[in-house]
Amino acid sequence: MRLTDQTQLDKDYRYCEDIIKQNSKSFYFAFLGLPKEKANAVYAIYAFCRIADDSVDMGGARADKINALNRINQELSLFQEKKELDHPLWRALRDVFTRYKMDIQPFFEQLKGQRRDIDFTVPQTMGQVEEYSYYVAGTVGLMLLPIIASESEQDLTQQAISLGVAMQITNILRDVGEDYRKNNRIYLPLAEMETESYTESDIKNARINVGFIRIWEKMARRAEELFDEFQEGVQYFDKDSQFQVLLSARLYRGILNAVRDNKYDCFLKRNYISPVEMEQIQQETKVLTV
Repeated sequence: MRLTDQTQLDKDYRYCEDIIKQNSKSFYFAFLGLPKEKANAVYAIYAFCRIADDSVDMGGARADKINALNRINQELSLFQEKKELDHPLWRALRDVFTRYKMDIQPFFEQLKGQRRDIDFTVPQTMGQVEEYSYYVAGTVGLMLLPIIASESEQDLTQQAISLGVAMQITNILRDVGEDYRKNNRIYLPLAEMETESYTESDIKNARINVGFIRIWEKMARRAEELFDEFQEGVQYFDKDSQFQVLLSARLYRGILNAVRDNKYDCFLKRNYISPVEMEQIQQETKVLTV
């Protein structure tokens, strides 16, 4: 690669890195310690997912959102044909696909998940929550797998999916109020809400009662089971990636405890891991991956 090409590629990756830095401090913090080539690949994948997500969550009419998502889908199809647009995201992703044995299917499935948010319906069951979570987040685990398990002889597909789904359920449990206020979406399964006599009116009024806590904890326990499933196979990931991927899981898992510490207020409070807690989790994770 010519020096000018490398300089441009470095700028392209910085474009992607800026997106992750602005939108997910915990995710950025977790993967910052990867070798530069792998970290850049993670940034490019995150940038793709963020741009797709923003196209759906932006304000505007349904038709505008569909057009925006269709445009990204078309751009991805061009990328698949090696006719990608001359844009920082696609140039960076081309480099990722050149360096690693990537599968483009999870990228298309990610867009299917975003499309579900355009014509959103409240999930009936926890199974439907997990199916949705696969499309919008389990696919991210599959995108990252060729990078963080590039040398592994083990099939880590399920561990990658489990991590992504666990993270998405955590997002849901962190953002109950925000999802309803901003996008009029309820991701708590209707069957569980009906069992606990918990209603949309309760969500609208930010009501935290015994029924809500039961629903929340049932979902949280499922997320924790999936985090455990992932962690059981972490030793099979690349040696230079084990610490970072486990740290990302433990940081996200910490969000669940942050909600608990705030007495389950995921309506009016922003639940997050403080810098001090991040450092503590980082030190604990180092011990686990020595």
